[in-house]
Amino acid sequence: MQPPAVPDLAHTHARPVHWLATATAMAAVVAAAGLLQPGPATATTAAASGGGPAAVRPAPDAATADYPLECGGAPVKIAQRASGDLDGDGNPETVAVVHCEAGSGTPPHALYVLTHAKAGPGARVVATLVESTQQKNVTDLAVRDGAVTATLLGYSSPDVPSCCPDEQERVSWRWKGGTFVRAAQSDARSV
Repeated sequence: MQPPAVPDLAHTHARPVHWLATATAMAAVVAAAGLLQPGPATATTAAASGGGPAAVRPAPDAATADYPLECGGAPVKIAQRASGDLDGDGNPETVAVVHCEAGSGTPPHALYVLTHAKAGPGARVVATLVESTQQKNVTDLAVRDGAVTATLLGYSSPDVPSCCPDEQERVSWRWKGGTFVRAAQSDARSV
């Protein structure tokens, strides 16, 4: 066998420092992408009276809603929120993951859909997608294309410690026929 006519080039051999530099650069790109998110979408609809554009109200503020959650005197905590137009009226609704602030442990979550209060600046609950009595924790909440999506973490039996849910289900809800219809994104599976 004849040796190659071109000598080995130093830059063709990856060393740990090269991998570290590449990983650092990739981490910087991912971090920058996470910080540079587009602003909330805004839309206008024709005003019923003049036909001109009507200003869209901002999404309801989850902190102003009165949640139907029994916390035994403990405060209510909003764990996550997402907004978007769920019913096609051109105005955004807010979806909020709420639980009792227990101080420790993993209290079950409830998932509510909010709209603007009929009178005043606050928000009101118009639908409950997950009740706290279902003993689920809600993660990965998102509102996209008129649908609410989330991952529900639960327990296969009462013997499973509350710290460590062993079931996971990806679900979505879509407004159809005057109500939110739930659909499973995939079969429930153990974690």
